[in-house]
Amino acid sequence: MKKKIALALVAALAATTVMAGCGSKNEDATSDSKKEGAKTEASSDSVTDGGTTFTVGFDAEYPPYGYMDDDGEYTGFDLELAQAVCDIEGWTLVKKPINWDSKDMELNSGSIDCIWNGFTMNGREDDYTFSNPYVDNSQVIVVAEDSGIEKLSDLAGKTVGVQAASAALDLLQSDEEGGQKELADTFAALNEFADYNTAFTELQAGALDALAIDVGVAKYQLNSRGDGFKILDETLNTEQYAIGFKKGNTELCDKVNADLQKLANDGTVTELAEKYEIADMVTLKAE
Repeated sequence: MKKKIALALVAALAATTVMAGCGSKNEDATSDSKKEGAKTEASSDSVTDGGTTFTVGFDAEYPPYGYMDDDGEYTGFDLELAQAVCDIEGWTLVKKPINWDSKDMELNSGSIDCIWNGFTMNGREDDYTFSNPYVDNSQVIVVAEDSGIEKLSDLAGKTVGVQAASAALDLLQSDEEGGQKELADTFAALNEFADYNTAFTELQAGALDALAIDVGVAKYQLNSRGDGFKILDETLNTEQYAIGFKKGNTELCDKVNADLQKLANDGTVTELAEKYEIADMVTLKAE
């Protein structure tokens, strides 16, 4: 009899536990629903639709333009410049880290108002409404100092890394005028990475022979990592950075362009360029 009572108690406790677990899941679902509702409400306040929330999509692993600092805060030249624009307009800046492969989906869905993070405009002019260019950039090759690689032709038979969906990758896959597919065809392999921090780790470990990368990012990585790497003198190309808005969103683009010129005129652009050590690359000048 005692055995039957004990079994009954165990069964009752098990049922109570299951019911409690189901209640917990329902509460979590309600909480998630509320969070999702808050996100939807925030997105409806977008400056694109006449609101006051300016959401910038950026690659969080792309210093000095956008990255997470030692305090766990997102910062960088582009993000500080975006904040300065918001200060002029009275907007609230939302910094939204995105998967670079998904940048077009984020922009076209209205999840972000622009792509602002060392975004190359060359070859993409028909796909976005771009701001005025603000940085002159080059695609370069980074190698270990003791690699024996001195020029682009030395990359034949080597394993080269590049960021997925990047301008460097587009360049190395293009056989149009100015493209570098012919060079890439000499590589043993062209490996894609989600971000350049990971790629540099692979280069340091010897799993890669070289990296194709934007010069500004390359300089930042070399400065932060110390000795052991070098940038080849021979570049892959030169290009320009601009802010990418959804095709046809000229109203927002024109407004940001005007604000950027104000920031160039009052010295803010120069101050930030010097802070992030890209003063020799910034083309936005005072009038």
